[in-house]
Amino acid sequence: MARRIAQPTIRAREILRLHHETYPVFWEWSQAQLDRAMLYCSLQTVFGWPIRVVAGANPRSLRNFPMQGNGSEMLRLACCLATERGIEVCCPVHDALLILAPLDQLEADIATAREAMREASRLVLKNFELTTGTTTVEYPNRYADKRGAEMWNKVMAILARSTAEAA
Repeated sequence: MARRIAQPTIRAREILRLHHETYPVFWEWSQAQLDRAMLYCSLQTVFGWPIRVVAGANPRSLRNFPMQGNGSEMLRLACCLATERGIEVCCPVHDALLILAPLDQLEADIATAREAMREASRLVLKNFELTTGTTTVEYPNRYADKRGAEMWNKVMAILARSTAEAA
């Protein structure tokens, strides 16, 4: 954490200590998840997706699994619900849906996709509803996440070479 926030280790430890003090219920729950993982050698999401615990497993990864795993459950369910409601889901993007819609139908499709995501959160989180935001990109622009720029450039270079070789 100290490296990530570019601060001395002692500052990172203080931030973590303050987090433990501020959110004791979360940390009790997190410890219970770790204890369960170690006792039963597995954890699972609300829909049963498992992670098996092996010797030397990283405790932080085990503590993080319920959030990441159930977040994935929500996203999978949101994709299904949105698709069943006629939304053209292009792909999930980490914790979001990338949809395609004609401009005259865009606002309605966004509302339908957002409702699918809310419903998915209610189902996975026992009636707790997450909110969503939106980013709209219209042609000729394209969605781009700066974290994926390096991969995008690699793929485009491979595609350019492949196209040149085929010509």
